[in-house]
Amino acid sequence: MVEEGALGGLDGSVILLRADVVVDGPLLQALLRAPGAVLLSNGEPAGLPVAAHAPAGQAAAAAEVLRAGGKAALPDGLRAVTSGDLGASYWEALRKREEPYALLLRPEALKRIEWRMFMGTYKGATDVVTKYLWPRPAFHATKLCARVGITPNQVTALSLVLVIAAFWWFWQGDWLPGLLAAWGMTFLDTVDGKLARITLQSSKWGNVFDHGIDLIHPPFWYWAWAVGLQTGPHVLASEYMLLMLAVIVAGYVLQRVIEGIAIWRLGLEIHVWRRIDTWFRLITARRNPNLLLLTVFTALGRPDLGFAAVALWTAVCLLLHVLQLLQGLAAARRGKLRSWLAGPA
Repeated sequence: MVEEGALGGLDGSVILLRADVVVDGPLLQALLRAPGAVLLSNGEPAGLPVAAHAPAGQAAAAAEVLRAGGKAALPDGLRAVTSGDLGASYWEALRKREEPYALLLRPEALKRIEWRMFMGTYKGATDVVTKYLWPRPAFHATKLCARVGITPNQVTALSLVLVIAAFWWFWQGDWLPGLLAAWGMTFLDTVDGKLARITLQSSKWGNVFDHGIDLIHPPFWYWAWAVGLQTGPHVLASEYMLLMLAVIVAGYVLQRVIEGIAIWRLGLEIHVWRRIDTWFRLITARRNPNLLLLTVFTALGRPDLGFAAVALWTAVCLLLHVLQLLQGLAAARRGKLRSWLAGPA
């Protein structure tokens, strides 16, 4: 932090932002790579200077431009840019393409800005439940957690409790409480990441804690579901139960391995290569789509058919993942692959 009166004496470049503005993460990163750029707002009002990368000796002049709110002419060495000019529309870490925000805070627009900032934390390539069902309730839950001081790691810890509870109820064949706990966990899994990004409380431990739980728990749920089926009216023959469980668990592990190979050999996540790959990510056999199958068939009184449906869908998705990888490896021989979300080459 530099006092305004000391700006004139700075001998290096500096990033300046108005105090009444919110700027998306990708824009700040792009601004760091653009000396002399004065970023214009893209909300209401639009076209006003809200941030600047002032080269050495121009910090005071850039500050005056921001203070004047578009009324002052840009001095030599500074140029006005929009978010589109900075080429920050593709956010690789969140696997999405959208115009990053540079918004002036206005009392009448606070609710819209809060929603825009929240949705800015969402991944573009994700499952259908996370993308379409959870955003609105997760927005209110995240806002409540931020207001009362609940941390992302506390949310993750509660989700771990629900992971264990769902495992126990599935093991006992108590499908309703087990499914409620499982869906509660998936909801909190959405909230903790959004809370971390919104409140700037991301940490290495939090990342390991959250993603470690996400990665490990699904096979245990499927195992418990298989055991629970043996206690109810729809008992599966042992050989069929073991076969389906092996397909589900092996398919889950192998799909993750394929995704890792894609990152290693192709240099990008397989689900952001082509548009159809991103669409496929909505319904691929991961936890939330599989939970949908288990829930629907359980509601119909046939949790055993739900388990069979998950096994079948996992096998189909594994074959499609293998096909994706082979296509990607073949295409990579002709040159480096580029995500369709990054726009034209």
